[in-house]
Amino acid sequence: MTDPEDEQGPLERLSRRDWIGVVKRTAKEFKEDNVPDWAASLTYYAVLSIFPGLIVLVSILGLLGQSATDPLLGNIKSLTPGPVQQMLQTGLANVQEHQGTAGVFAVTGLLLALWAASGYMGAFIRATNAIFDIREGRPFWKVTPLRVGLTLLLVILMAASVLAVTFTGRLAEIAGNLLGLGPAAVTVWGIVKWPVLVLLAAGMITLLYYAAPNVRQPGVRWLSPGSLFAVVAWVVVSAGFGLYVARFGSYNKTYGTLAAVVVFLIWLWLSNLVILSGAELDAELQRGRRIAEGESPAEPYVDPRDPPKNPEPEEGLSEVPEPRREERQEADAP
Repeated sequence: MTDPEDEQGPLERLSRRDWIGVVKRTAKEFKEDNVPDWAASLTYYAVLSIFPGLIVLVSILGLLGQSATDPLLGNIKSLTPGPVQQMLQTGLANVQEHQGTAGVFAVTGLLLALWAASGYMGAFIRATNAIFDIREGRPFWKVTPLRVGLTLLLVILMAASVLAVTFTGRLAEIAGNLLGLGPAAVTVWGIVKWPVLVLLAAGMITLLYYAAPNVRQPGVRWLSPGSLFAVVAWVVVSAGFGLYVARFGSYNKTYGTLAAVVVFLIWLWLSNLVILSGAELDAELQRGRRIAEGESPAEPYVDPRDPPKNPEPEEGLSEVPEPRREERQEADAP
């Protein structure tokens, strides 16, 4: 295979015909790699991690007070379907009623969220390996620290994102006065924060695409086409799904009090589907670069970080089990 430095080359190397091939293969591999099934698996692990994480979030916001919760709810309202807003508002209200125990909730929820989120990360590693058509070869003592490390890093980045979202209104004015910044700076931040959040989200997804699969890569990329696609597609899908639920959906009639939970699960599944689709696009871009350089499109088309100890037999060959000792002795007997 070629040097991985080459496969990360500029996208200008790909012609229009190459790009069409990348898009077609992405759609084809989306089905063959069972991306919807992997998204369902990630949704299960996301449920285990999101609700403890929500306890952490609302506990911290409960300590900060109403000035922090109102801006967050306002921003969530513009990004999530109606039933999801109801669930988050209920959680915030419940924790605010018990602000005295918010610190205990935060510590307990953080530990639970880290444990559950590492399970999500393990599923994400398996999903990206399937997308890149590579087998896992990293030993347990490498994969486990990777799972925990990625989880901690993503928690920190998500906390920064939440801080950016809540850092508006009265809270931003107070901070601006403490830092000696005028009202103009606060107004500018209210506009600039959204592009910053988009880049931060794309950076988090790029980090997942880089570190999760057992694929040898030359260095960290801050952004990738797949991550930018995932962020933009997530915004579009969330807005479209929210519009559908508000105007055309009949979840309340069908599921009654469980409607909010059902809508939330579908939204999570769509979100994971979009993230894995971005990984599929990045994977096919790597294959497209190699095809453009005259190499075969056969799988695997990337080099593993750690080769599997038991490589798969070549296509068309089957492994014949070794005869048992008794069978060999009977065959050798005169």
